[in-house]
Amino acid sequence: MQKFLIVLAMFLAAGCANAAQLPADVQTLVSKDFPQTNFRFDGVIILPDNTIYLPVIPARIINPETLAIKETIPAGKTLAQKPDVVILNNDFVLLKVIETNDGRKSIIKLQNPPHQIKSGLLPQDMLVPRGLLVPDNIKGIIGNLQIATLHDPTLKIIAPVKKNNSIVNSLALIPVLKNKTIYATTNFTKNIQVVNPSKLTPEYALSQENIPISMKGYDGKFLLVSSYNKKSVDVISLADEQIIKQINLSTQPDEIIIDKNAKIAYIASPEDASIYVLSLETMTLKKQLKLNGMCEKLTLSEDGTKLFYVDKKSNEIWVVELDNDYLLREIGKFPNTSKIAYANNKIYITSRTKNRLAIIDYKTIGFIGETDITEKPIDMLVWHDKLYILGAVNNEICVIDTKNDQLTDVIKLGTNGFSTKIFRIDDTNLAIVTDTKAKKYTILDLGMKKIVKTNSVEIPINSIVVVDNVKKINK
Repeated sequence: MQKFLIVLAMFLAAGCANAAQLPADVQTLVSKDFPQTNFRFDGVIILPDNTIYLPVIPARIINPETLAIKETIPAGKTLAQKPDVVILNNDFVLLKVIETNDGRKSIIKLQNPPHQIKSGLLPQDMLVPRGLLVPDNIKGIIGNLQIATLHDPTLKIIAPVKKNNSIVNSLALIPVLKNKTIYATTNFTKNIQVVNPSKLTPEYALSQENIPISMKGYDGKFLLVSSYNKKSVDVISLADEQIIKQINLSTQPDEIIIDKNAKIAYIASPEDASIYVLSLETMTLKKQLKLNGMCEKLTLSEDGTKLFYVDKKSNEIWVVELDNDYLLREIGKFPNTSKIAYANNKIYITSRTKNRLAIIDYKTIGFIGETDITEKPIDMLVWHDKLYILGAVNNEICVIDTKNDQLTDVIKLGTNGFSTKIFRIDDTNLAIVTDTKAKKYTILDLGMKKIVKTNSVEIPINSIVVVDNVKKINK
């Protein structure tokens, strides 16, 4: 059975000051002097050295033939010199965030502020530095923007100091993991643990009101988190350690899948029989894909063209052909599906209870074969024509060559726990295997098909995101 999905567009109307995206020509002008600038979706401009500019959006945008700097304060400065105020000839203004003598964040105080500042507005969904001081004579730029005070609570929770916060065999000694931070969820607390790979005890935690269901990282700067009994996805800025935005849905979201190349997230909502398509550049919903059944066990093909899911009620497996007008194809039924994978035009399906791997030809949806596999297969990962199947009971990984579907290796983890998930670290040949019972996590070299190192941690980890250490805006 196949059909074309009902696709609902979800472009939300918004005024200019609410739509925080800077015009492309403004971004281009800044990028000429600062190529690695982070133009955050809420409007904050963060230069590579962590200098922050806040855009003031004019009441009426002028469209000059060529965008250029009209005026700076101090006068005669170039953008490369990072002046306190930059006024462009389209009337956009960039205000630099400065630090006062007592360490607070502020904007320069001007005796006679230019009319471009006084008549403009900051983006109204912006997350500015905590306790930002705005001079009284330009307070109008705030509009309805809420500025957190220094005393408002943050997500950060400092753990009590423990005597046994010992140094462990440091994963940070692995070159690609040097200067990394691990964000982890666990079955023992609803908070997100922030882990230094060289320490046994998490450094601190990010407070959560509800137990996380799914946590994914984007661009090394954000976490997207869905939680039980919450009808929204939280977007956490790692630089601020604050919830920067909530993506509201009509029902509780579940799994989140990231396509970093397309800068899109897919959010499952089983109760709504839908998958929502989120633009990661603007953090706004773009489409709602209405499906057959209650979707779970999402899998995105490596090329981003196919999105597989299981109907949790019927055990039917479906695929959405994202590059074919969202054509929906039925794959068939498979009992107690634990994971779906796709490689070399074949679908791989594991059963959590039958310890079997089924192989389906994608083009014909014909059955190719079935084979015994590791006990209680719980997760799979495709990398370079190899399929890595994680077995929870024996704490092992079976490696299948997807060219001939032969078992080539069995990697013993030796954690004596209950393995849960295997996550590839972006842009590396390494993966992390988590365990919900043993207080360990394992680094695996996918190319060499061997364990690099196993690290101890105070709390068993359920899911994990690995990012470069992020510079904090409020420090």
